[in-house]
Amino acid sequence: MSFEEKRNWVFLVATAIAYVVYVAIILGRARGIPITEVPYAWPLIGSIGLAIVASIAGSILAAMSAPTEADKKDERDARIHRYGEVIGYTTSSIGIVGALGLTMAEAAHFWIGNAIYLSFVLAAQVSTAMKLVAYRRGLPSW
Repeated sequence: MSFEEKRNWVFLVATAIAYVVYVAIILGRARGIPITEVPYAWPLIGSIGLAIVASIAGSILAAMSAPTEADKKDERDARIHRYGEVIGYTTSSIGIVGALGLTMAEAAHFWIGNAIYLSFVLAAQVSTAMKLVAYRRGLPSW
Protein backbone atom coordinates (compact mmCIF):
# COMPACT_ATOMS: atom_id res chain seq x y z
CA MET A 1 0.00 0.00 0.00
CA SER A 2 1.43 3.35 -1.03
CA PHE A 3 1.86 6.20 1.39
CA GLU A 4 -0.80 8.26 -0.38
CA GLU A 5 -3.26 5.38 -0.06
CA LYS A 6 -2.50 5.19 3.67
CA ARG A 7 -3.09 8.93 3.99
CA ASN A 8 -6.44 8.55 2.27
CA TRP A 9 -7.47 5.83 4.71
CA VAL A 10 -6.48 8.08 7.61
CA PHE A 11 -8.47 10.97 6.19
CA LEU A 12 -11.53 8.81 5.51
CA VAL A 13 -11.63 7.48 9.07
CA ALA A 14 -10.77 10.81 10.73
CA THR A 15 -13.48 12.67 8.84
CA ALA A 16 -16.11 10.05 9.61
CA ILE A 17 -15.26 9.91 13.31
CA ALA A 18 -15.25 13.70 13.64
CA TYR A 19 -18.69 13.96 12.04
CA VAL A 20 -20.13 11.18 14.21
CA VAL A 21 -18.77 12.95 17.31
CA TYR A 22 -20.39 16.19 16.14
CA VAL A 23 -23.78 14.54 15.58
CA ALA A 24 -23.58 12.81 18.98
CA ILE A 25 -22.85 16.12 20.72
CA ILE A 26 -25.71 17.90 18.94
CA LEU A 27 -28.20 15.13 19.66
CA GLY A 28 -27.05 15.01 23.27
CA ARG A 29 -27.65 18.74 23.62
CA ALA A 30 -31.07 18.51 21.96
CA ARG A 31 -32.72 16.64 24.81
CA GLY A 32 -35.72 18.65 25.90
CA ILE A 33 -35.27 21.55 23.44
CA PRO A 34 -36.01 21.94 19.74
CA ILE A 35 -33.02 20.91 17.68
CA THR A 36 -32.92 24.26 15.88
CA GLU A 37 -32.18 25.94 19.21
CA VAL A 38 -29.15 23.78 19.98
CA PRO A 39 -25.91 25.80 19.92
CA TYR A 40 -24.03 24.09 17.11
CA ALA A 41 -21.28 26.50 16.03
CA TRP A 42 -18.55 25.52 18.50
CA PRO A 43 -19.16 21.76 18.23
CA LEU A 44 -19.04 22.14 14.44
CA ILE A 45 -15.77 24.08 14.58
CA GLY A 46 -14.40 21.59 17.10
CA SER A 47 -15.25 18.61 14.92
CA ILE A 48 -13.56 20.22 11.92
CA GLY A 49 -10.50 20.85 14.10
CA LEU A 50 -10.64 17.24 15.33
CA ALA A 51 -10.69 15.95 11.77
CA ILE A 52 -7.72 18.14 10.82
CA VAL A 53 -5.64 17.20 13.87
CA ALA A 54 -6.48 13.49 13.52
CA SER A 55 -5.59 13.54 9.82
CA ILE A 56 -2.28 15.23 10.47
CA ALA A 57 -1.43 12.89 13.36
CA GLY A 58 -2.42 9.85 11.31
CA SER A 59 -0.32 11.03 8.37
CA ILE A 60 2.66 11.54 10.67
CA LEU A 61 2.24 8.04 12.10
CA ALA A 62 1.96 6.60 8.59
CA ALA A 63 5.13 8.45 7.59
CA MET A 64 6.94 7.17 10.67
CA SER A 65 5.92 3.59 9.86
CA ALA A 66 7.50 3.82 6.40
CA PRO A 67 9.80 6.86 6.24
CA THR A 68 11.31 5.95 2.87
CA GLU A 69 7.87 6.09 1.21
CA ALA A 70 6.61 9.24 2.92
CA ASP A 71 7.79 11.76 0.35
CA LYS A 72 7.24 9.68 -2.77
CA LYS A 73 4.46 10.57 -5.17
CA ASP A 74 4.22 9.45 -8.73
CA GLU A 75 2.04 10.26 -11.71
CA ARG A 76 -0.50 7.63 -10.69
CA ASP A 77 -0.96 9.29 -7.28
CA ALA A 78 -1.51 12.65 -8.96
CA ARG A 79 -4.08 11.23 -11.40
CA ILE A 80 -5.94 9.41 -8.65
CA HIS A 81 -5.96 12.56 -6.53
CA ARG A 82 -7.40 14.61 -9.41
CA TYR A 83 -10.03 11.94 -10.14
CA GLY A 84 -11.22 11.84 -6.53
CA GLU A 85 -11.24 15.61 -6.17
CA VAL A 86 -13.43 16.09 -9.26
CA ILE A 87 -15.97 13.66 -7.84
CA GLY A 88 -15.72 15.36 -4.44
CA TYR A 89 -16.31 18.81 -5.94
CA THR A 90 -19.39 17.50 -7.73
CA THR A 91 -20.74 16.02 -4.51
CA SER A 92 -20.06 19.23 -2.64
CA SER A 93 -21.77 21.29 -5.32
CA ILE A 94 -24.93 19.20 -5.10
CA GLY A 95 -24.97 19.62 -1.32
CA ILE A 96 -24.45 23.36 -1.56
CA VAL A 97 -27.40 23.61 -3.95
CA GLY A 98 -29.46 21.91 -1.23
CA ALA A 99 -28.24 24.44 1.34
CA LEU A 100 -29.07 27.24 -1.07
CA GLY A 101 -32.57 25.82 -1.34
CA LEU A 102 -32.86 25.84 2.45
CA THR A 103 -31.72 29.47 2.44
CA MET A 104 -34.32 30.46 -0.12
CA ALA A 105 -36.96 28.62 1.91
CA GLU A 106 -35.83 30.71 4.89
CA ALA A 107 -35.00 27.65 6.98
CA ALA A 108 -33.39 28.07 10.38
CA HIS A 109 -29.65 28.77 10.38
CA PHE A 110 -29.17 25.43 12.14
CA TRP A 111 -30.40 23.52 9.08
CA ILE A 112 -28.48 25.65 6.60
CA GLY A 113 -25.21 25.37 8.53
CA ASN A 114 -25.62 21.64 9.02
CA ALA A 115 -26.51 21.11 5.35
CA ILE A 116 -23.31 22.88 4.33
CA TYR A 117 -21.22 20.90 6.83
CA LEU A 118 -22.82 17.62 5.73
CA SER A 119 -22.13 18.45 2.08
CA PHE A 120 -18.45 19.00 2.88
CA VAL A 121 -18.27 15.78 4.89
CA LEU A 122 -19.99 13.77 2.18
CA ALA A 123 -17.76 15.32 -0.48
CA ALA A 124 -14.67 14.36 1.52
CA GLN A 125 -15.96 10.85 2.11
CA VAL A 126 -17.00 10.25 -1.51
CA SER A 127 -13.80 11.78 -2.88
CA THR A 128 -11.59 9.73 -0.59
CA ALA A 129 -13.56 6.53 -1.15
CA MET A 130 -13.24 6.94 -4.92
CA LYS A 131 -9.50 7.48 -4.56
CA LEU A 132 -9.22 4.28 -2.53
CA VAL A 133 -11.24 2.37 -5.12
CA ALA A 134 -8.96 3.76 -7.83
CA TYR A 135 -5.88 2.58 -5.92
CA ARG A 136 -7.31 -0.94 -5.80
CA ARG A 137 -9.07 -1.23 -9.16
CA GLY A 138 -7.43 1.45 -11.26
CA LEU A 139 -8.83 4.59 -12.82
CA PRO A 140 -11.84 4.42 -15.10
CA SER A 141 -11.01 4.75 -18.78
CA TRP A 142 -13.25 7.69 -19.59
